[in-house]
Amino acid sequence: MTVCEPLSADLTSGECAAACEVRLAAAEGAPPPTPLVFASPHSGRLYPDDMMAAAALDAHAIRRSEDVLVDDLIGRAPELGAPVIAARYARAYIDLNREPFELDPGMFADELPAFARARTARVAAGLGSIAKVVSEGQEIYARKLTFAEARARIERAHRPYHAALLQLVREAQAAHGFAILIDWHSMPAAAARAGRDRPSDFVIGDRFGASCAGVLTGRVERELEALGYRVARNSPYAGGYTTEYYGRPTRRVHALQIEINRALYLDEANLEPTGGFQRLKGDLERVTASLAAADWSALRG
Repeated sequence: MTVCEPLSADLTSGECAAACEVRLAAAEGAPPPTPLVFASPHSGRLYPDDMMAAAALDAHAIRRSEDVLVDDLIGRAPELGAPVIAARYARAYIDLNREPFELDPGMFADELPAFARARTARVAAGLGSIAKVVSEGQEIYARKLTFAEARARIERAHRPYHAALLQLVREAQAAHGFAILIDWHSMPAAAARAGRDRPSDFVIGDRFGASCAGVLTGRVERELEALGYRVARNSPYAGGYTTEYYGRPTRRVHALQIEINRALYLDEANLEPTGGFQRLKGDLERVTASLAAADWSALRG
């Protein structure tokens, strides 16, 4: 079931549906069956014409920044008790796991307003809310962008996505007294190997314990390890904007980021699924079912 209700006086259901797909775990109007909310902010496949007209790279090269098929890997979660929100727009168009105005002034032809002159490590790496480079360091654009273009992307995609996500979190919290948000991503195999003798299959990020209770991080880690996967915590990914913004354990909202090694399911050269895709999808369904059935009553405290 897909639903996207109006979320504010100036956001229509059509704007929301254009930005993201929301699949509920219960009939429309019914309370969510579990406190779980799953999100896939980087699996969007839509590369608008206005972006590609300004690009120096072809679509295949730009897609290397995409979390290819992650939304499909968690696609059965609503049947198991967790609603799923998935971005429609590509990560390179607007990164939903960044502050909306986390922009690099050097990418723009006009002067940015003060609130948009970000000086974060992500911007320095070329990976602000509008990325300068793809994962191999290739510059995406053939020309400078304008602030009007950036604002249009934020209004078209970033704001409606997070309005819809916030609604799902609030509904879970209202029904259960707390919410558990899991933000799903994939990582290049090279990142999974960084600094390790053996690559990690998963990296779970809880911002070093700040974004969720330890019982959640520990449970997810044990579930994955029980299936034979190698799991790391917080390195090289501790969590981004989503875990930082939504993860408020003292307010009974717990947020966890999960990064999947693409080598488990994807040919990174041609961006096509490998024979490991179905096995991984089945394993993630097992993890989801276990999390949905778990007793999380300790998180109400």
